[in-house]
This record gives sequence, structure tokens and C-alpha cells, in this order.
Amino acid sequence: MYTSDELLNLVNRTLDELPYDRKPASLYAPIRYVLSIGGKRVRPLLVLLAYNMYKDRPEDILNVAIGLETYHNYTLLHDDLMDNASMRRGHLTVHKRWDENTAILSGDSMLVLAYHYMAMCKPEKLPEIVGLFTETALEIGEGQQYDMDFERRNDVSEDEYIEMIRLKTSVLLACALKTGALLADAPAADAANLYRFGELVGLSFQLQDDYLDVYGDPKVFGKAIGGDILCNKKTFMLINAFSHANERQRRELEHWVSAVGYEPKEKIAAVTRLYDEIGIGQMAQAKISHYFDLSRQYIDAVALPDGRKQQLIAYVQQMMKREY
Repeated sequence: MYTSDELLNLVNRTLDELPYDRKPASLYAPIRYVLSIGGKRVRPLLVLLAYNMYKDRPEDILNVAIGLETYHNYTLLHDDLMDNASMRRGHLTVHKRWDENTAILSGDSMLVLAYHYMAMCKPEKLPEIVGLFTETALEIGEGQQYDMDFERRNDVSEDEYIEMIRLKTSVLLACALKTGALLADAPAADAANLYRFGELVGLSFQLQDDYLDVYGDPKVFGKAIGGDILCNKKTFMLINAFSHANERQRRELEHWVSAVGYEPKEKIAAVTRLYDEIGIGQMAQAKISHYFDLSRQYIDAVALPDGRKQQLIAYVQQMMKREY
């Protein structure tokens, strides 16, 4: 069996060697750029790790794994455009390095290429794989729309937020694992359990991202902390701060959410202090652990010897920096 590091090298080498021989080159240069500036490659690795639990040549399905990574980066390209973000992984975003129209068109072409790579599976697998991918892509768009809708609301509940991140983040991890299982002819029950495993890990993963945006070490987290606070993003943290705050704390939160002309460091410090008072960090950690611990029952239910599951489990533990 391959280790996750070996599979990561395989994925990166394949991405580096993708041909871009269609014209005009100006359409495809941003795509090459987006796929070359790094990333954890979580989705293709999950495809390959799931496949490798059942079959010994994950390189046989590399095109499908690359399809999911292409799709994921397409969503990031368009997210950056919608958010008017300047940087991604330490590099200029496409709409900043080129322009907005280029970002739209190259992003659209990335989506088409993602389907192209996904369709390179065995013909008998095509309806199931493309059907799963299409459903997932629609759900991710729905999650993004909910996220945008939440920006205009001040009454978002925790349950609504969990459903939004399930759609926006979790379902693609779940799709990756189920895709690998289906391509490896895994039993239907195993494929379903791997999907649910990915969904729960995805919820834990996104909630951890919310937590680290407030309490993470910027050197480890990879970006400055407090970004969600500055843009009043309706995260698990802010939603629960409002729902658990006393009257004074709620007034302070409302002040900072509506404040203009503030010093960013001042707002981050003030809201973080309120989170500390209310105990939001502990609530977030408990919820992260809840979903992560719950995921264990689904990987345990996969009908394989523990040794065949170990690489996937080790990778997920490393990704989450947690142990079952």
C-alpha cells in the first residue's frame, strides 16, 4: 500500500505534467497557475487512499483524483473573485494577477476540465461516478449560496450553519472517499460508510478552521488570524457568541459587528476577549471532537481488516492533528 506522502508526490507530479496544448494559451495559463501554487491536495489523496484500501494500483485512477482537485481549485478561484481576495497560498489570486473576466472564463474552463478528468474512469463506472460528482457540485453551489445569504442575516442558527458547511465543505471530502471506493468495486455498504466518514471529518475540519482563525498560530495556520472577525463572518464562533452572551456581552458584540473606522487589531482583540469570556473556544473544541469522534464508527464499520484502513486513518488524524 502507498503512504499518503507517496500519493501526494504522485498527485503533484501528475499535476505538474498536465498538458496545456489547447489555444489560446491565455485561457489556460491561469489554470496551470492555480494548480501549481500548492495546497494540501486533500481531495485527490482521499480518492487514492480509499481506492488503495481495496486495490493496489491507485495510479490507475489518477485522472479521476486530478478531476476532483481541479474542481476544488475552480471553486477557490471563483470564491476569491467573489470575496475580492488578493492572495491565495501566498500568491496573487487570478483576478488580481490577470483580471476579473479572465478569472471567470478560466474558472469555467476548469469546471469543464474537471468533468473531462472525472469521465476518464472505466466506462462501466461512468454513470455512477459522474452522477455522484454532479450531485456534489450542485450541493457545493447550494452551500456557497447559503453562505452568501447568511451575510445579510443576523439570526443564523447553529444548525443552519452546520448544514451550510456540510454542503460547502464536507460533501466534497465525502465524495472523494466514496469515489475511490466505487472505482475499487467496494461493497455498497462500505462506500456509504466512507461517505458518512468523510462528511463528519469534513464538519470537524471546517469547525477547526473556524477555531484556528481566532486562536491559531499564524505561522502554523498559514494565514493571519482574525479574518473572520474582521468581516463579521457567521461562523460557529460568532453565532454561538451571540446565542450565549449576556446582555452586556451582546451589546459589545453588536457594537463591534456594526463598527466602522476601527483599528483591525483592536476589533480582533475585543471580540476574542468576548469569546474568551463566553467560553466559545471550549464550545468549538467540544463540537470538533464530537464530529471527529462520531466519524470513527463509520470507518470502523468498513468491512476491511484494520491494516487496510490504517493509511487512511493515519492521514485523517494527521490532517486534523487528532487521534481516535
